[in-house]
Amino acid sequence: MQEINKLAQQREPFLFVLSYDLKEQFVQPLKELDKDIFFKIANQRNYPKTPLHQEYYLKRYPLEFKIYQQALNNILEEIRAGNTYLLNLTFKTEIESNLSLKEIFTFARAKYKLYFKGQFISFSPEKFIEIKENTISTYPMKGTIEASIPNAKEIILANQKEMAEHVMIVDLMRNDLGMVGTNVKVEKFRYIEKIRAGEKELLQVSSKITASLPKDWKNYLGDILKKLLPAGSITGTPKQSTVKIIEQIENYQRGFYTGIFGIFDGKNLYSAVMIRFIEMENGKLYYKSGGGITLDSDAKSEYNELIDKIYLPL
Repeated sequence: MQEINKLAQQREPFLFVLSYDLKEQFVQPLKELDKDIFFKIANQRNYPKTPLHQEYYLKRYPLEFKIYQQALNNILEEIRAGNTYLLNLTFKTEIESNLSLKEIFTFARAKYKLYFKGQFISFSPEKFIEIKENTISTYPMKGTIEASIPNAKEIILANQKEMAEHVMIVDLMRNDLGMVGTNVKVEKFRYIEKIRAGEKELLQVSSKITASLPKDWKNYLGDILKKLLPAGSITGTPKQSTVKIIEQIENYQRGFYTGIFGIFDGKNLYSAVMIRFIEMENGKLYYKSGGGITLDSDAKSEYNELIDKIYLPL
């Protein structure tokens, strides 16, 4: 975070990649960026756009349902005890494809993409924060439905579980922005965006929350990011106790998954949450995915959602 503070103070454009627990941090000026890092964010990219001209396949080997069900039951016990109200439960799934990690990254259609040194890729639809002039904005994303379903928009907006999740995350992010800024506002509440999910189109529900920052925010940009992390949309609420429960219940280390990446262009900051994430581990590919758990969650539907989120947006 000190390097982020220093480069922002110097108005030096840079890329940053921060792991979920902040134990791993990569910060490098764009003019010196390593040649095995590629990104797309804020209408900037450092690689050529290449269309997919080949057949591809994706095979998934998800964890057993009974393992997932036990984890969810443990979370429900924590909810009933009042230790959390919403928790984002994730697991990693082994996958196979005839495409390499680099090829998946290159061909993937997504708003925010990162290829990091042959270790992992993220093709994320979710912004984290943007800072333009002295305004900080965040865009929590909760609620997904297939666009092909009749009356999909009306169905997702009327779903009480999805509404409850979304309200809790919006409230959490309002509080988080209040730690770094003033005049916090929910400018847009539960608006719909369309995203690609392999051969499917999805409707995704987001909100926009803003706050005002002091004029000298660039002098302590790293400190601002540290206060806001980990992102509320991929932890839950209340954040501090929920993060502790995640550490106890998930059976792996998230690493860079659900961390953030972004660029500072010398004036503004743009960042995204690293979801839709594939990692290379001991020669095998693993796809990390998950979803929000509340008291109303059904184990089978949540398990299916975790698997449905394993796709290539090609």
